[in-house]
Amino acid sequence: MRLTPLSLACLTLLLPACSPSSPPAATQAEAAAVATQEQADAAPADAAFEFPAIPPIMVPSLVGSGPAQKQLEASMQALIDPMAGISVRPANCATDGALVNESGFTNLDAAGNLQRVAGEGVFEVAADGSGLAVTDEDVVRVNPDGSGSIVNSAGTFEVKADGSGTYVGEHGHIELDGKGGGTWVGDFGNIENHGDGSGLWVGEEGSIEVRADGSGRWIGGPEGIAENRGDGTGTVGAVAREVRMAPLPPLPPAGRFPLLDKFRPSGAPCGFVVTLSDKVLFDFDKAQVRADAGKVLDALATALQKVPSRAIEVRGHTDAKGGDDYNQALSERRAQAVVAALRQRGVAQDASARGYGEAQPVAPNEVDGRDNPGGRQLNRRVEIFVRT
Repeated sequence: MRLTPLSLACLTLLLPACSPSSPPAATQAEAAAVATQEQADAAPADAAFEFPAIPPIMVPSLVGSGPAQKQLEASMQALIDPMAGISVRPANCATDGALVNESGFTNLDAAGNLQRVAGEGVFEVAADGSGLAVTDEDVVRVNPDGSGSIVNSAGTFEVKADGSGTYVGEHGHIELDGKGGGTWVGDFGNIENHGDGSGLWVGEEGSIEVRADGSGRWIGGPEGIAENRGDGTGTVGAVAREVRMAPLPPLPPAGRFPLLDKFRPSGAPCGFVVTLSDKVLFDFDKAQVRADAGKVLDALATALQKVPSRAIEVRGHTDAKGGDDYNQALSERRAQAVVAALRQRGVAQDASARGYGEAQPVAPNEVDGRDNPGGRQLNRRVEIFVRT
């Protein structure tokens, strides 16, 4: 068979194009362009679209019973003695063995329940550390399980044993359910955390909703409205257009309110303190025991002979009238004079004497800038601390 020139050209140069099953080259390029456009139309137009993060619910610092505890401790640092001149009270000691002085009215029953009324406040403390404190700064109630309430300048706290509770104060209104959920209403808007990864924030960015499956909605943003399907896609705009959107991350669980610190009654029983007003023992501004004080010292010596003791400390105190150095020296001389008088009566052979000057007043030396003779009288005293 003989090939014609046209047939030969097709065989050597145009074999693909001459094939009955192959379209022309121009038709093939057009089809590719159409496919590219279809893919572009089907794909989201935006590279990424992100929702603002919903802020976590922040719990304000919970001061607990700390300030009230400090007031309780402060109220136990001074002793107001009766004007009769002589008193005996139980002694409490701190953990280091130092004497803890007391002022005001205190009742400690056999079960260890403390009732205290002093200038620093009113305290009712049970042996388990629960109780009520009312001071100038706080009203604190602590229950045996650590729940309770606090009212102070920071706000009002209500705390339950499971970590749930409420706060109302300068930072807004917070409610926690103790299971990871809660609400916070403040200057920035309203936050809801449902505890399952979902939540809602209505605030400066608009309304943002996050669902547990990663989907969500944003109203009031730059696009007006945005819908996240949670599958990597979503729509934006009043006339919805497709965009790529990463699934929304779940909200972390909200925290819990910490339990309240319990109260700690100050000190532990360690003996007793006998207090003698200076007018029972001394003339004004003198350190020599008066002769008519003998009967008091005789009775005291007889009592001390019957009490087993580990140690006795005689402690001299003055009021604030006069210089510090002078008062310190006077208090030391008076303490030494009482020790000497007791030793003459056969007791307190190992007793020590110590002066505190005006450093430990039990009553104000002045009131509103005016002299307070009654208070100064209470401050001029000798204490005999018998450690048992």
